[in-house]
Amino acid sequence: MATETIPNSALGGASGDAAEPAITLDGAVPRTLGTWDQVAFWANLGVSLLGPVTALYILFPTTDAPQLSLLAAFTALVVGSVIGTLMVAISAVPGADTGAPAMVLLRGLFGVKLSYLPTVLNLLQCLGWGVFELVVIASGAQLLLPWDVHWPYVIAAGVLSTLMAIRPLGAVRVLRKYALSAVVLASIYLFVQLLRHPLPSLTHGTWSGFWTSTDVLIALSVSWVPLAADYSRHSKSARSSFIATLSGYATTQIAYVALGLLAFSTVVSTDAHDPQTDIFKAFIAVPVGWIAFAVLVARELDQSFANVYSTATSTQNLLPRVDRRLLAVIIGTTATLLGLVVQINDYAKFLSLIGSVFVPLSAVLAADYFLLGGRRGWNVSEEARTRWIALLPWLVGVATYQLIAPGDIAYWSDMWRGVASFLHWSSPTWMSASLASFAVAGLVTLLVGPLMRRSAGRAIAVPTSGSSSGSISGSSSGSSSGSTSRSLSVSGSDEG
Repeated sequence: MATETIPNSALGGASGDAAEPAITLDGAVPRTLGTWDQVAFWANLGVSLLGPVTALYILFPTTDAPQLSLLAAFTALVVGSVIGTLMVAISAVPGADTGAPAMVLLRGLFGVKLSYLPTVLNLLQCLGWGVFELVVIASGAQLLLPWDVHWPYVIAAGVLSTLMAIRPLGAVRVLRKYALSAVVLASIYLFVQLLRHPLPSLTHGTWSGFWTSTDVLIALSVSWVPLAADYSRHSKSARSSFIATLSGYATTQIAYVALGLLAFSTVVSTDAHDPQTDIFKAFIAVPVGWIAFAVLVARELDQSFANVYSTATSTQNLLPRVDRRLLAVIIGTTATLLGLVVQINDYAKFLSLIGSVFVPLSAVLAADYFLLGGRRGWNVSEEARTRWIALLPWLVGVATYQLIAPGDIAYWSDMWRGVASFLHWSSPTWMSASLASFAVAGLVTLLVGPLMRRSAGRAIAVPTSGSSSGSISGSSSGSSSGSTSRSLSVSGSDEG
């Protein structure tokens, strides 16, 4: 199979290994990932030990709400997963078109300097989730292995995640070749074992809180929105990245939260003091269940690897000429050290809050890129002008989300409840914060679209037909007076 790459720019970035991303932002972008590579990658990301634990928050969307019926919970699971993953898949397309990573893409929306704001938020999110995943892996390993210690498992998981982040495309290919088959077999086995127990009535319970539960699933998916283009930029076509992301991630997220719904409905008490430990023990307790659980613990490494790699890639929007491998080592080491000392459960609420700001951001990006003509001229160069007007729809979308679902961080939620009281606003129980904020942010983007386009400055043409490969190239030209100018051309893939 031929390896397609985006040539180096004139800034001198070395491409390094042609089968891996260049070491700096200026270097070559390999186009080596086919549809099945990406399906396997996103399917593995959808398989998470956090999925079964999340099922408890689907059954009980709020602490004072009655339990959802299984029918309502399964419906919320499918609806929320499909909607959330659709946002991720849409966010993957610009990366496949332009070959630019996710945070660099936001230069076309906000301009270079202003793109640093979402970049910093994404760094906090990715690093936090990376730490979270290391703690989950260590917790699973503690239950699985006879040595009741924590720190060696955190360190081992951190080292492996960092090594995978240094050679990310190789890791994706290994996941496709080996990991997915093992995960499918382990998953089928656990489903069969749980389905041997009698299920309660599917209609026993309520539909109250349905949209709150749906929002949990949307948020679980949307946490990958600011990472999607980091991988789709290596796709052979925009269409394959969209299809692979949507089908791969949605399918396995549905499967693994469903696994948790079955477990909490059959063998694990919903009143458990530590639902994560109890559900892990339930998986291990089935006949030879430790083998299936071991596969899932080992597979969790792809979550931590993806977060480490995307943190490094996001950092390159701030430091474009720093070696991504060095950044991966620094970030992997930092995540490992934090995993040893941080009470990550206290940070989980903050991660959820940060994730919520990317729902309206994905709407602003989609509306500008697909509906306002941005796809024909998306400027990801270092000359992209600041577009302050683009903050308006994003901030309005964030405000909409917080007025409906202000979260559980005391000072933050109290502030937004105060704002809601001042506005005499009380959100209906049927309203989804994710859908409302996405719709409002998208609508405001369309309304201020003419102002956004005028503030974009000189655009860079991004053809959307003809070639199945993308290219980014820079050129320098000098005049007789010795001055130089730098230009960047981008061609993206969207064949068929």
